[in-house]
Amino acid sequence: MAWELLFTSDIGLLSLFTIAFILVMGWYIAGYAARHMKSDAESSRNNPSRPAVH
Repeated sequence: MAWELLFTSDIGLLSLFTIAFILVMGWYIAGYAARHMKSDAESSRNNPSRPAVH
């Protein structure tokens, strides 16, 4: 019953889309943050006297 409601009703499809969007957005933000943390660590390793500036 719950699976049928999730995949066939308008509100169920909207809920499914919202859940998928939140998961994709979280994955993207985590990758973005990890990429910038790695970049900042490398720049501070190369030049420890200056703080990293974007």
